[in-house]
Amino acid sequence: MAESTDSEPRERSARREKIRWGVVTAIGVALGYLAVLLANPRHFFTDDTESQYTGLWVMFGRAFRDGHFPLLAPEQWMSGNYTNEEAGLFNPPQLLIDLIAPSVPNLAVYATIVKLVFAIIAALGVYRVCLAYGSRPEWAAAAGVAFPFSGFFLFFDSASWATAMTGTAWMIHAWASSVRYARGQSGPIPVFVFLYLAISVQYVFPAVEAALMLVAVAVGELVVRGKAAWLPLAKLTAAAVCAGLAGLLTFLPSMLSAKVSWRGTAQINNDQFLTVPWSESLNASLPSTLPAFSSWWGYVQPLPMVYIAWFLIPALAFIDWKAAREHWKQLVSIALFAIMMLMWTAGPGTIGPLRWPARVLPMLALGLLVLVCVLLGRFGTVRDWRNRAIAAGVLILLLWVRTFSADPHDVVWHVLSAVVVAVLVAGVVYLGRTKGTAAAVLLTIGAMVPIAYFQVLAANPNIMSWDLPANRQEARAAFPKFDTGTTLQLSDRGLVQPAEKSLQGAYGSLAWGNYAKDLELDYVNGYTPNGHFYFGEMLCMRWDGSVCPDAYRRMFAPEPSTGRTLVDLMLIDRVVLQKAMFPDAGNQPAPAGWHFVDVPGHEKYIWVLERDNGLISTVNGRIGDAHNVTATSLGETDETSRVRVSSESGGRLTLARLGWPGYRVTLNGKTIPFTTVANSFVAVDIPAGTSNAELEVSWRPPGWKIGLASAAAGLAGVGVLQWLWIRSRRRDEGAPVTADGNGSPDRELVGTAS
Repeated sequence: MAESTDSEPRERSARREKIRWGVVTAIGVALGYLAVLLANPRHFFTDDTESQYTGLWVMFGRAFRDGHFPLLAPEQWMSGNYTNEEAGLFNPPQLLIDLIAPSVPNLAVYATIVKLVFAIIAALGVYRVCLAYGSRPEWAAAAGVAFPFSGFFLFFDSASWATAMTGTAWMIHAWASSVRYARGQSGPIPVFVFLYLAISVQYVFPAVEAALMLVAVAVGELVVRGKAAWLPLAKLTAAAVCAGLAGLLTFLPSMLSAKVSWRGTAQINNDQFLTVPWSESLNASLPSTLPAFSSWWGYVQPLPMVYIAWFLIPALAFIDWKAAREHWKQLVSIALFAIMMLMWTAGPGTIGPLRWPARVLPMLALGLLVLVCVLLGRFGTVRDWRNRAIAAGVLILLLWVRTFSADPHDVVWHVLSAVVVAVLVAGVVYLGRTKGTAAAVLLTIGAMVPIAYFQVLAANPNIMSWDLPANRQEARAAFPKFDTGTTLQLSDRGLVQPAEKSLQGAYGSLAWGNYAKDLELDYVNGYTPNGHFYFGEMLCMRWDGSVCPDAYRRMFAPEPSTGRTLVDLMLIDRVVLQKAMFPDAGNQPAPAGWHFVDVPGHEKYIWVLERDNGLISTVNGRIGDAHNVTATSLGETDETSRVRVSSESGGRLTLARLGWPGYRVTLNGKTIPFTTVANSFVAVDIPAGTSNAELEVSWRPPGWKIGLASAAAGLAGVGVLQWLWIRSRRRDEGAPVTADGNGSPDRELVGTAS
């Protein structure tokens, strides 16, 4: 009993220390965010965040408040199937973000707050992973703070690709919880929850990365524990399978819709676009690095994409490698994860829906940060510091050489950057020798803040920014006051000059991406990374809602099989023409049945066409054409059209619905086949002799029954695993396996006495 009593204060002290450094991690991330905002207040409201995600947040939030869950928005056409988009339909934290969004007038502020929360979640996840592998809390905190400010994560995932950021944050926690579950230190529910959250953000990369992480964890546990690891790993695998089953509904509809989407079927191709040569990873610790590989901006990149942390590479000189070799087995899973990610960054360029290998650079940063900080936390040393300082200097020189080779034009900036890193290394070593580990780590973390500031300042203005208005109230006040109805905009975002990207310019009259959703307007145009192939070809509409100049002719030309124009089949009420694309359109006669209307204050940028006879979209449901059919709408929802139909000789009814997989048609309750017009519009052949029959055209996400059943199975499965875990805990109250299987090694750590 005495031994137990003596150990309790130590355990409480250890818990307090972990909590203390966890708080330091969160504060460090917050200070880093403040520095970034001082350099560029819009950094976290950039590119896809401003053009895609915040618009979805507002739209979904408004729908939720109206008691509606919009799986499908037919009037948005190519971008309206939200089971195909990155909407996080079944991700509870994302739904909460959506619900709050309409109450926040400034979307830049809201996006920044959301991303700060997830940056802290990600940082604490890294902190937990490091602790799980036996690192001291101080160096675990350094890894945690460093990760959100690693180059690709800061300039792409945090700035633009919000679902990549949120999915990564949950995946990292799944890693920590998987290790703990495999070692008997916690139950299956955290593994299940974090894996499910990573999957259900509706972005495929975190799901695949999580699978590779689980492989790495399993291999590492087998190396450490041999046969004793088989049963725990079987349970971990079962928990992961349960999470996969629960998350199947997230991706099953898009998988079953692939044949009509841009992404098409699975394929593996290789090209050089956004594939990162392994040599560029040698730039990981020089803040000025501008790596060399192909992207949107040519060969030498204007952003420090491969930067990870200033201390990462020089720290290798201050590790007791002899001691580390004695415990190499405990590092296998971390090293394997990092190696897999390093290999992935170099290609292939496309693996099914996985394209642009540079997107996994944050995973390489994660693996290397965890590996180095676990090594520092367990085997760090400042003995023989002079020789180690020389070694660190050589490593910094190699960093400089590789960085200069990639970008020789900024040689002065690279020299200054190398000098700063060298000075910081000297400061950390001095503090480690004289003040202890805590002081050394605080300097390590503190240096990350100004580095993030100068990196973002050097990239300001952000070359990815659309510069969309952030204040929704101001944007709505400036935009044309159209009546209700469905609007189609024919324009090209590429024709907007930089000086026109403001409310006083083009953004006061034209909407690209999901900007119309910010304005609470019903536009066909929207942002979609996974659009309908045939509709896009028919209208030559791109992912951001831009079209080609021929779109005007196509919209008012008869569709061959129906003889109706596309604007009629789509039930378009209003067509907005960009003057930069169609400079003379308003000086020509309007198409038959249409007229140009005045838009005071917006004459510089747009022509506006409206129908002579008023709105069409609200007259008779979504009936676009009725050939030899008498059709009267009985009721409409986003997912269902109910129509009273009659046809003596048989005919065809064409609906203003895009032919996504998932439709089912019944006539008086009997299932009948349907087809599509122009590979795009849902159409139903009405049999001869039909009289006052009720036609119901309904859509459900393809595979939804399988998805619901698999989700139920996943929940039931994790319930069984939790019950088994509780039983085992009651039966065996023995100590769980430690991080290294042998207890922490009794080795010198940075800041401790020899």
